[in-house]
Amino acid sequence: MNILKKSIRKLTSGEPIRVVALGDSLTQGWMVRKGYLDFLAEMLEKKYPNCEVTIINRGIPGDTAEGGLFRLREDVLDNDPDLVFIQFALNDAFMGVDPDRFKNTIKSIVEQIRVDTDAEILLITSVPIMHESEDIMVEKFYSRLADISEEEDVDIAPVHRYWKKKISEGVDFRGLVQGDMVHPNVEGYRLIAEAIMESL
Repeated sequence: MNILKKSIRKLTSGEPIRVVALGDSLTQGWMVRKGYLDFLAEMLEKKYPNCEVTIINRGIPGDTAEGGLFRLREDVLDNDPDLVFIQFALNDAFMGVDPDRFKNTIKSIVEQIRVDTDAEILLITSVPIMHESEDIMVEKFYSRLADISEEEDVDIAPVHRYWKKKISEGVDFRGLVQGDMVHPNVEGYRLIAEAIMESL
């Protein structure tokens, strides 16, 4: 797996790096004062004191992979990114999108980014749903992202696995989410940023 070598080189050397995050409400940072992109900026600055990072948040609550593909030109490609985050799955799952259709849409996003830019790409899974039948449904979408990672040689940050590891170590799931039991609270977003930092 290509572990974001160009991006890490830029972060280390202090070259400017532009990150564009394409996704849904989890990317946007729904209903919190501090989302994962805010935590990520702080963590990058701490790890790479000379870094010059611009993070552009293109998360839209309720959006799906097809919505992301539709707005890819304006929201991502026209911003000339060095690194693109792609975070979709939950809305697709709960809206009944076929997992293979979701996979093909994400692959189209990856292909278009590669055709139009030199940007590296990081696929990001979202949170686990700690309700058995719903979690099984959502895992089908996360597994499609893992398949794309293997087939297209794209890096992936398995956030849901990182959360499950923390929960197995004693972290209370209810202490990571808002009242809907899906959207992260501030602490949950901090864990998402930690999971992404493992790729950076």
